[in-house]
Amino acid sequence: MRDIVQMQCTECKRKNYTTTKNKKTTTGKLEFKKFCRFCGGHKPHRESK
Repeated sequence: MRDIVQMQCTECKRKNYTTTKNKKTTTGKLEFKKFCRFCGGHKPHRESK
């Protein structure tokens, strides 16, 4: 039921994190504020394909 999704930095566009989500309850794209080691700070990360 839960699918693995990759999280991509919205500024540098690099894929840094993976997480799982329930596609039945969460139909939109996930967005978290995570640390990006390439940008050097806490930036919004959005679900990518």
